[in-house]
Amino acid sequence: MQINYQETSKDLLKRIDIHEKYGAKNIDQWTVDLLKPQPGMNILDVGCGAGKQCFLYHDYTKGLAQITGGDFSEELLNKARAKDAERGGSDTKFMFLDFNKRFPFADNQFDLLSSAFAIYYASDLQFTFSEAHRVLKPGGRLFVSGPLPENKQMFYEIIKEATNKPIPPMPGSSRFKGDIFQTIEGIFAKTDLHIFENPITFPEVAPFIEYVRASLSEDRKLWTSMFSNKDEYEALIGKIEAVANHWFERDGKLVMTKVVGGILATK
Repeated sequence: MQINYQETSKDLLKRIDIHEKYGAKNIDQWTVDLLKPQPGMNILDVGCGAGKQCFLYHDYTKGLAQITGGDFSEELLNKARAKDAERGGSDTKFMFLDFNKRFPFADNQFDLLSSAFAIYYASDLQFTFSEAHRVLKPGGRLFVSGPLPENKQMFYEIIKEATNKPIPPMPGSSRFKGDIFQTIEGIFAKTDLHIFENPITFPEVAPFIEYVRASLSEDRKLWTSMFSNKDEYEALIGKIEAVANHWFERDGKLVMTKVVGGILATK
């Protein structure tokens, strides 16, 4: 499956900020409770972005794990390095990594390989997850998190009401329980699916529209069935905002539940 778009870092960081500001639950706590990274571990985070997972592992292990973050966006890698410096610096390594190509690591190197909302966009799932398997030590674990098909239904229902058009398939949620889980299960010795639900309550319409813009940005190229230029994009936002205002007046709030799957597999 060829993924023919690249999400902008601005959009990604905006959505992360909204999740943290308005979400009822903490996905970071869920992640470390599930994985329990230990001092002395060698950890690789693939699609590390601005370093969020790497810093989470660093803090949980009190800086006593060897952590590498890899991403193909130099913009995000530079943000991660700057954030690391702001935090006082660490031994965490941030490097270029394209998960559609052979990972630049020796076999049997890592105790834990994680990827939050990233690696499931791989063009060739068999190749990419085979690479993950190769660089993990025997008994090492892979953890991939991403949206499930029932993720943020309110968001999609408002868009469908505003446009009367079907929602285009999302590369993550449309194949997470299917192709992605089955591919990992076929490569690894043991594979389990864990579920995290996080209601995000918007106390007004404006931050919801910020989230909509960060999701439907023209740079994502997933929504071309609904708009093809800036004027159409702004018209679409106007329709969505009108429906969101109606929902808000009716319910007094907007609640969008993030439903995230965590695939945990052991080599």
